[in-house]
Amino acid sequence: MLRVKSSASGWRGAALVAVTYVYFLIFAQFAFLRRLADLGVAGAGLKFDMAAMALGGILFILLAPRVSLWPSATLRLRAAFVGCAVAAYLALLPLRFAGAAAVAFLIGAALGLLTVTLTAHLPRFAGNRHPLLMTGLGTGIGYFCCNVPWLFAASPQAQSVAAGTICIAGILITLVPAAAPVEVEIAAPRPPGSLTQVVLSFTALVWLDSAAFFILQNTPDLQAATWRGSSRLWIIAALHLCAALVAAWLLAQRRLSAVLSAAFLVLGSACLLLSNAEHAVLAIVLYPVGVSLYSVALVAYPSLVAPAASDAERGRIAGWIYAIAGWAGSAMGIGMGQNLGRVPRAFVIVAGAAILLPSLIRLLRRRSRELAAVGAVLLAALCIDRILHPAAAAAAFSPVERGRMVYISEGCIHCHSQYIRPNSPDVPMWGPAQSIDEIRRQHPPLIGNRRQGPDLSQVGARRSVLWLKAHFFNPAEVSGASIMPAYGFLFRDQRGDDMVAYLASLHSPSQQDRLAAERAWQPAADAIAQASAADGEQLYWRDCATCHDARGGTRRAWLKDFPRPPQSFAAGPFLDLSPSDPPQRRLLRLEQIAKFGIPGTDMPGHEYLSDREIASLGLWLSQTAQQHEPGI
Repeated sequence: MLRVKSSASGWRGAALVAVTYVYFLIFAQFAFLRRLADLGVAGAGLKFDMAAMALGGILFILLAPRVSLWPSATLRLRAAFVGCAVAAYLALLPLRFAGAAAVAFLIGAALGLLTVTLTAHLPRFAGNRHPLLMTGLGTGIGYFCCNVPWLFAASPQAQSVAAGTICIAGILITLVPAAAPVEVEIAAPRPPGSLTQVVLSFTALVWLDSAAFFILQNTPDLQAATWRGSSRLWIIAALHLCAALVAAWLLAQRRLSAVLSAAFLVLGSACLLLSNAEHAVLAIVLYPVGVSLYSVALVAYPSLVAPAASDAERGRIAGWIYAIAGWAGSAMGIGMGQNLGRVPRAFVIVAGAAILLPSLIRLLRRRSRELAAVGAVLLAALCIDRILHPAAAAAAFSPVERGRMVYISEGCIHCHSQYIRPNSPDVPMWGPAQSIDEIRRQHPPLIGNRRQGPDLSQVGARRSVLWLKAHFFNPAEVSGASIMPAYGFLFRDQRGDDMVAYLASLHSPSQQDRLAAERAWQPAADAIAQASAADGEQLYWRDCATCHDARGGTRRAWLKDFPRPPQSFAAGPFLDLSPSDPPQRRLLRLEQIAKFGIPGTDMPGHEYLSDREIASLGLWLSQTAQQHEPGI
């Protein structure tokens, strides 16, 4: 229990907290920066001004509890409000370098004095009935006012005038006489750990908040999805107020750890969602909720939560929290937003560990027996399941499913696409296109990043299992001039065969349209006119001799695996040509085989060759055939 001096009514505390938040949010964090931008202050000048503001804030936050010049908390509040008002009105002037830095220092100094004084003596103003509720109400009203459309969307000059005016209102509030303070006892929430742990938790939350705010403010797409439109601003304002009241209720139930944990879960999720503009609508709900949850705890902790015995001790606690978490955490968050433009997932995990781990550790200590019993039951169930179903894990995936996993793990999407562009040269080259619905049903879709090698969406219909396996062992030998590295190491275990099974499965259910298109294909007339038998011979030795020459590398390495050895052109005749066909028909058939291969065999196509190259290859092959079959 905490013994503090408090007045009966708490409306002054709620009002003072609201005024402080409005000044800090609408002017110090928003209008002043926009005003500096209007004055042309940017780059190193802006960083210098921000450093001056941070220096003033940290200096007065740490020194205020130790200086006895004004022992009266009320006088300190009035002096701080005067400094804040003067800084707001000075921002209307055409400031230069030195003037902007001086005003920035004054903003930080006045805010430092204001925040540490108000939070250290909050029980005197928040009342003895529901001090936490009044603190939450003041925080919620402050955030609510900042999101009122006419104030949020006003010019920096109008916002500066408004900030100065509400500071004058703050002075007037302190002049209202209050009932004589009485000493009361307040049930303090259970702190989540030492002061160091609390400071670390608040620092992580402020860091996340500042980074998210900077990203929202400086990303047009996200800004349009969250802050543009009066209806959205009203929604945000209402969310802030409701979340602040919920936080006050939880703190009154002595649930500080729950407040900080919930604030992280909500705010961390919002930060991750902001990496994609499509999810900004959900982030607009989560971000204000998380901010208001921890903000109430940030204000209430030094006086109404921390086990402090005196105003001076409460002031020192407030000083360390606001200096480290408030100023340093905010600066680091803004720096992250500037340099990265996002909140990395790894940082969210680290922040979560800093906030959630102490609570989890305490839970483990308090419920060690129950958790040990649950763990023992789960371990026994796992052992029984493995005994009864020993092969279940191994049989969980088919070879095709395992091969798809290998395809993903080996990064095949970086060189091979699985997306045939409809109504493009892709269709005659690689096969029929898939519909968008078919692609969406894949988990995950493997449409690829870049097409440096051939498209593979229909490769099972274009290449045999043996060809795929031989190609993995020596791509440059099987497919002339290929830059693909060898993947023979995959066949040291099951991965290679699984990969081949997956690739062989990639084809449309029906290939009739594809086969009809291949039979109807012929080289363009101008390509036939430009064909050269000499060029065809070079293409043969580059792309065909590996299988069709008696000394070919692929032929010698895999000869025993071919159901029918590839034909040696030195021996003749051409087995896939009909002797009864006229010469032109036999030449076209040679060209079609060179282009598309022979379905159902290990003979691959060379779809990537141009019509002129195919015509040249066909011309040379026909001349070679005439040597073995006169009359062709």
